[in-house]
Amino acid sequence: MRESSRHDVLLSCRKMRTCACVATLVFSLFLGLCLLFLPEPFTSQPPKQRHEPVTLLVWTHPFHRRQDLPDCYELFHISGCALTDDRREYAHADAVVIHHRDVVLGSDELPPEPRPSAQKWIWMNYESPSHTPQLWQLEGVFNFTLSYRTDSDIFLPYGYLIPRTHGTRSSLGRRAHLLHRPSNKDLRRPHLVAWVISNWSETHARVAFYYQLRRYIDVDVFGRAGQPMEDSSKGSVVRLLGRYQFYLALENSLHTDYITEKLWNAVQAGAVPVVLGPDRKNYERFLPPEAFIHVDDFPTVRGLARYLLMLKRNPLLLRRHLDWRGDYALYRPVMWSEHYCLACKTTRRGRGRTQVVRDLTKWFYS
Repeated sequence: MRESSRHDVLLSCRKMRTCACVATLVFSLFLGLCLLFLPEPFTSQPPKQRHEPVTLLVWTHPFHRRQDLPDCYELFHISGCALTDDRREYAHADAVVIHHRDVVLGSDELPPEPRPSAQKWIWMNYESPSHTPQLWQLEGVFNFTLSYRTDSDIFLPYGYLIPRTHGTRSSLGRRAHLLHRPSNKDLRRPHLVAWVISNWSETHARVAFYYQLRRYIDVDVFGRAGQPMEDSSKGSVVRLLGRYQFYLALENSLHTDYITEKLWNAVQAGAVPVVLGPDRKNYERFLPPEAFIHVDDFPTVRGLARYLLMLKRNPLLLRRHLDWRGDYALYRPVMWSEHYCLACKTTRRGRGRTQVVRDLTKWFYS
């Protein structure tokens, strides 16, 4: 590497180290606030409920993929919730969960009006604004929002970190993944960069980024646009990434809080995520600043590629991106069971309260 290039890389490292302490403090404060609003698994004992049980109707199973409805108390220690997908119970339901895409793009329609007295309608959506059409049709229709956005009425992200304390695993059960500091083997994984992609579009910023990155380093691509994967389940992807030092966690569109399972697959596998999505500050709401590499950290894609190659040659520098793991556990919500139970819990707490989501489009695109 030329002296000027080495100087640029080292300067970048110094800048990142300077910001790390301050950013870690900000992340810790934000994480503490989020813990107040995340679902029940944070407590090993169920809270006392003061309200009567409620019935929540699942109007459509997301993408018409039916799954058995959960026992909210058994799985999440949320009591007083009766879930049903039987539309004949509509007149008796306290709340109705409605998945956006199925009533806008699918064959389903909204429940009939007038709705039963005091019934809450809950808008559920886990797509980005770029893939959430016709929001304007739903202004003033819903009472609660349920999404990955931190300012949703019912907030449940694709994943989140929990500071490790004694008993963390026992309180969260099998859904918690204890993260560990890297071993020498982790620092010398046999492969450099992987990317798993199923939705390939030449119009996506992530595809343009990939075309530039592959000019400087090798990227192993899996999915429809690359090497086939016999099993594309979450567990299979995590096992694959366990052989790589870095993973391209590139979102299909860039919006506030839109940070999907791509990031959390890398975190669970112990690969350093290289992220393309919202800005760095947004990611730092969910992760320590050193836990990921943002494409915007470098003025050029070539500079990013040089940095990844430098980390490969210097395990001690790579360790800086992984040592944080020993202080956290990773929690990944159960799709869609946990969403229904959390919606039911919020319905109980919101009994007697009247509110309407009047600016759905403006809010979701903000």
